[in-house]
Amino acid sequence: LHTTAGFLKRTGTEHWWLERHLKDPFVKATKRQHYRCRSAFKLLEIDDKLHILRPGLAVLDCGAAPGAWSQVAVERVNALGTDPTLPTGFVLGIDLLRISPLEGAVFLSEADVADPGTLRTIQSLLPAEKVDVILSDMAPNATGIKELDHQKLINLCLGLLDLSKSILKPKGTILCKFWDGHESRLLQNRLKEQFQDVRTIKPQASRKDSAESYYLARLYKGK
Repeated sequence: LHTTAGFLKRTGTEHWWLERHLKDPFVKATKRQHYRCRSAFKLLEIDDKLHILRPGLAVLDCGAAPGAWSQVAVERVNALGTDPTLPTGFVLGIDLLRISPLEGAVFLSEADVADPGTLRTIQSLLPAEKVDVILSDMAPNATGIKELDHQKLINLCLGLLDLSKSILKPKGTILCKFWDGHESRLLQNRLKEQFQDVRTIKPQASRKDSAESYYLARLYKGK
């Protein structure tokens, strides 16, 4: 009986998820526009409103797999040189997972952005050892314990903030995902110490029942 009840509960949840997924307009647009996943539309929406990606910029995409944000970045910074009248940008993506190759981007698969050795590799791959924009859609493996998962993601973001001291150009930008919780203000305050403009963004492409939001920090004060 317990096994049967568990099966029914599980399949009911899976049915609800599949139904929501199939009705999701962003999922449909993902297939139509050939992006690797629906998260591309979060970055597209943010960039359409706030113009953080421009031709000629160098971008580091953290937690890049499967590569949808890198796809957007390649388009927006003209990394392929598609428009010869505009500056050509550069996109470097990194993830603990394997990332399938993408024309116009350089990927570091199965690499930990927090590892000091990885930092040296990143710097060796960047045209000028530094970037204009750090993007992060990273998320830890979820435990299902809300506060623990929140804390783990905040720690990832704080690690990126430390990384920025080595690779982010003056007046550069960080866009990082976080999950709501009691440590969010700590991250926000740390960002405000190092950036002149910090704002919170909840894209329409983020599902309403999701705890995720993004901090956009611009005009980095570092040297």
